Amino acid sequence: MESQVNKPGSAEKSLLVDRHATRRAFKDKAAEIGVTVGGTLVFVTLLLIFFYLLYVIKPIFDGAHIEPVTSVSYQHTDAKTLTVGSDEQNEVLYRVTESGVVDFYSAASGELISSFKPKIPEGTTVTSSAKSSPSEQRFALGLSNGQVIVVGIEFGLTYPDNKRVITPSLRYPMGETPLTINSDGAVYNLVFDFSDSRMSFAYQDAKGAWKLNRQEGEENMMTEEVEWSSVEVFISDAPSNVISAIMTPDHRQLILSANNKLFIYNTRDADSVELLQVVDVQKVNAEVKQVNLLAGASSILVSYDSGIVSQYFQVNSEKGRLYQQIREFDDLAPVSVMATEFYRKSFAVLSAEGELTLLYTTSERQLFDEKFQLTNPGKMGFSPRSNALVIEADNKLNLFSVENDHPEISWSALWEKVWYEGYPEPQYVWQSTSGSDDFEAKLSLMPLAFGTMKAAFYAMLFAAPLAIAGAIYTAYFMTPKVRNVVKPTIEIMEALPTVILGFLAGLWLAPLIEDHLPGIVVLLMLLPTSILATAFAWSKLPEKWKHRLPETYQELMLLPVIIFIGWFSFEISPVIEVALFDGNTRQFITNDLGITFDQRNALVVGIAMGFAVIPTIFSIAEDAIFSVPRHLSNGSLALGATNWQTLTKVVLLTASPGIFSAIMMGLGRAVGETMIVLMATGNTAILEWSVFEGMRTLAANIAVEMPESAIGSTHYRVLFLAAFVLFVFTFFFNTIAEVVRQRLRERYSSL
Repeated sequence: MESQVNKPGSAEKSLLVDRHATRRAFKDKAAEIGVTVGGTLVFVTLLLIFFYLLYVIKPIFDGAHIEPVTSVSYQHTDAKTLTVGSDEQNEVLYRVTESGVVDFYSAASGELISSFKPKIPEGTTVTSSAKSSPSEQRFALGLSNGQVIVVGIEFGLTYPDNKRVITPSLRYPMGETPLTINSDGAVYNLVFDFSDSRMSFAYQDAKGAWKLNRQEGEENMMTEEVEWSSVEVFISDAPSNVISAIMTPDHRQLILSANNKLFIYNTRDADSVELLQVVDVQKVNAEVKQVNLLAGASSILVSYDSGIVSQYFQVNSEKGRLYQQIREFDDLAPVSVMATEFYRKSFAVLSAEGELTLLYTTSERQLFDEKFQLTNPGKMGFSPRSNALVIEADNKLNLFSVENDHPEISWSALWEKVWYEGYPEPQYVWQSTSGSDDFEAKLSLMPLAFGTMKAAFYAMLFAAPLAIAGAIYTAYFMTPKVRNVVKPTIEIMEALPTVILGFLAGLWLAPLIEDHLPGIVVLLMLLPTSILATAFAWSKLPEKWKHRLPETYQELMLLPVIIFIGWFSFEISPVIEVALFDGNTRQFITNDLGITFDQRNALVVGIAMGFAVIPTIFSIAEDAIFSVPRHLSNGSLALGATNWQTLTKVVLLTASPGIFSAIMMGLGRAVGETMIVLMATGNTAILEWSVFEGMRTLAANIAVEMPESAIGSTHYRVLFLAAFVLFVFTFFFNTIAEVVRQRLRERYSSL
């Protein structure tokens, strides 16, 4: 009877065990699937971020794309072409002849829209003509009676019945009445520049002598009319056989090309025109074909029939700012004609066989090179938006579409020194914006990458020793009661928002360090020595004295020492400053030592970001040390080793993978930190290791400039490239950390 009663109970118990086992198996399987799916999703997310960054970045490394759109035939005349171009919409093409006739053609139909000829006095003829810089779309005619007339091309835009209508016309900035600049006869080889308050004309007279006529305008306060005064001077020692002449838009320089030389004249003051420099541009087996000004008028481009284009701009020297060759583009087809963009540093060259090449000077990129069916090319010009190119060839105006969105970027522009206009030498420069239309963006990532490494280095230099030493003491020497208070306190520091740390560092810590710099140096020297001295003195005290302070709170005896040393260092700071630095440490560092001192510098960043990194390193390292099996340290102590020997020979070796991981995690945190370096540095993109100078990091740069960058622009995509570089940095450090950690684990796993 008893066995019969127990049998159902056993069966029920067995069934219950089976149910628990099934549930446990189901939970284990669900957990396994959940962890696998979660890990896979994390990996997929990282891959998506990686490829999205590449997707945004890729266009800046693409070359240009040029393709023919249409050809417009024009009536052949004996007059040569002075310039060609188009409106902003690329719907109207124009051709200006050397006689001053301007023909406008429809790009869609090829028909002549209108034709204009400036009114010139009867009995006079056009003896010379000149065009201004491409962005002005302006030309001037020199007449046989010594007069000139300035003509501008403009396009009126209207929308009747919601349909865009472009109406081309001519305008006369100085009036339709010609201006007399040479009372002795005709004007030859005219070159000019025009602004609202100044006009400059350089020309040759009938005897071949070069003259400069400067018209200065001043507004009458009563009538609000501009009153003009004229100055005319001879340009002495000017060559007579000039093949081309250029005047810079700022009226400051006249450039004459003759005999494979460039004669540069200073025309800033019309009363004292002087020869500034003679630049020898001769090359072996090459003849100068064309001389142009690059956009911004700071650089001169010289093209040769051998397929070479050289760039010159002014550089500071002992004799002042002088032109010198900066870079050269070779291996091109023999250059027949050259054109520059309106506002960027791109230029195009065309050979007699129709090979069209598009290049960018600063990035030294050849963006496009292809041969078209173009023979006997004449003039060439970019559209105002640089998205089209008008080429005269075979009595036709050929319109080409141009896709060239990001010519400024190349490997050399991002990571190598670049010689920019106005700079004394090649440099790494990040300067993305300016108030000038002639500004060229300078987008070198080297200063930002350097600043990131500099900030991380000083932060780790401050944080790593404190965090590792604190973790060792807390995990190995500190009593459990105190450890239970210290460890959570330090870990909760990680919850402090970094924006608060950055705010305090920029507005409180930076001025404090500047005002008490000698005290800070004294503090850095006295604090570790005083702690060691206190520990040594404690070890020499009699045992009965030691027992008066409970062993649980022995660590707290250092607090009065630390507080006293901090107070003493700041109190003695003014005394040291007066005694050694004449009362001004910053002035001594700047003037006597020649070291730049910024209030928000690497020292401030190192301290502030160090406090943000310490909890991460401390927590991981402390857990690694505390998790070392007690039987290892007990066995070492049982064999007669001291606590210090056990720590260095057993505990630290066993915990080394975790300690190294803690350091690398802290480094990764420092590399990616944004708000502290944004608020506690001057955000200057410089390459200086000085602790007294600031920096600009990749993360801070993205935070500052991303909101103001135009979507899809070169600046916008380079900021994504900076994010990609930051991503690669983090991935590299984490990979190295994992490899080293695994090797350390394999090496010391047998302990």
